[in-house]
Amino acid sequence: MPAKKVEPHLFVVMGGTGDLMHRKLLPALARLREAGYLNNHSGVLGVARTPGMDDAGFRKWACDALAEEGMASEQLRTWCETSFYFEPIGHGDVKDYHGVAKRIEEIEKATNLSGNRALYLALPPAAFPPTITELGKLGLNKSKGWTRLVIEKPFGRDLQSALELNALVHNYFDESQTYRIDHYLGKETVQNLLAFRFGNALFEPLWNRDRIDNVQITVAEDLGIEKRAGYYETAGALRDMVQNHLTQLFTLTAMEAPAAFDADSIRSEKVKVLRSVMPIGPEDVIFGQYAPGTINGKQVPGYRQEPGVAKESHVETFVALKLAIANWRWQGVPFYLRTGKRLPRRVTQIAVTFKLPPVSLFRSFDSCLVHPNVLIITLQPDEGFDLSFEVKSPGSPFQLETHNMHFRYDSVMPLAYQTLLLDVLAGDQTLFVHADEVEASWRLYSPLLYEYCPLAHQYPAGMWGPGIVHTRMGQDGRNWLVPASSKSAESGNASLKELST
Repeated sequence: MPAKKVEPHLFVVMGGTGDLMHRKLLPALARLREAGYLNNHSGVLGVARTPGMDDAGFRKWACDALAEEGMASEQLRTWCETSFYFEPIGHGDVKDYHGVAKRIEEIEKATNLSGNRALYLALPPAAFPPTITELGKLGLNKSKGWTRLVIEKPFGRDLQSALELNALVHNYFDESQTYRIDHYLGKETVQNLLAFRFGNALFEPLWNRDRIDNVQITVAEDLGIEKRAGYYETAGALRDMVQNHLTQLFTLTAMEAPAAFDADSIRSEKVKVLRSVMPIGPEDVIFGQYAPGTINGKQVPGYRQEPGVAKESHVETFVALKLAIANWRWQGVPFYLRTGKRLPRRVTQIAVTFKLPPVSLFRSFDSCLVHPNVLIITLQPDEGFDLSFEVKSPGSPFQLETHNMHFRYDSVMPLAYQTLLLDVLAGDQTLFVHADEVEASWRLYSPLLYEYCPLAHQYPAGMWGPGIVHTRMGQDGRNWLVPASSKSAESGNASLKELST
């Protein structure tokens, strides 16, 4: 693909002094600056309610934030001091937004910008509708150059709210202007999944119901809610992780080959997958909630003991799902999705288990078990691929043992937000979520929130979810695969015991 070109622009961050800007957006922008994508004419305007903040204060705040990330070069300090601006939003009244519009025009005039603008909503979801409305009413949805609106997840709380938010966005912004961001799609290994599938003639012919037994997608976190009770009590794991992150990994794994590597072609194939998923029944979903337990030798509290959490809260911190796709490629192949907090370790993996050989040549050897080939795609940490295969153990008696073909990236990976922000500024929507995707996804999951309302089973922190999760999988005649540790993966010899419960 050709190198991406970024035109001079003004990057406007609504919520410009918030945690997202501090931890993710600012370091990503700084890396783009160091890589030469952001020229001297481009600027960053932070818009926030921070009392007493002005241009000088915002520039110091940005320099200090970058220094905390180990990015304290003189080049970046000069960039902050010459290209950063701040505009207070007060209580978000109409006059405050008029002030934002006026400041944007002043900066563009003073720096000779042509009107290219990225409007990034680094805000709580409840602030999306009023912010979009005011930006649109003031005409900030259009300019002499291009205007792009970036919306963080979660996009809606259910199907109805997603439909309403999409309608509101489209009232002021075209779909071609709208970038619904999911930072998982910016990860190098997620993008490499497409290259792995469609760039290798070895695997794509095997990627179907004839050769694959099941697919498991795991997004595990060892942390708890980390002082986010106010958000998590109204969200839960289904809204926070399943509807967006896991669903994106699911669609990329299951989609057909796109006609071209472009936004419309890829997003069209992802929507086809979602529309082919059978309705999720109550027997196909399990909710869980972490209880007190031990992780890495440290005692940790349960969800209900976290500050700000209701003592009798039933909010789920763990979700396990079984999805069935009714199409020619995947009919009969279950896709198992799970995510949770306070699990044994932080890991994101896609595990593709292939079917056993139809005829065993080794049935006469009582102790000679044949294990299925398993392809494990690791997204974090230690991004890479592992493929298990069977070989004969040296010596006698005749036995088979499992070995891995092993690949890991040995270079510094771009930050996910670095990749996605570059795409926003270059006008590439390939890695962003289309309105149809959001709505198709919520059509699947909304019944789980309102019609079934599964009970959240307790599980001790440090375990791989509630025991019923493994019981239910056992009823399918399968096991959840436990991700091998990075140490065993690096050895290239992760055993089946490490890969099965």
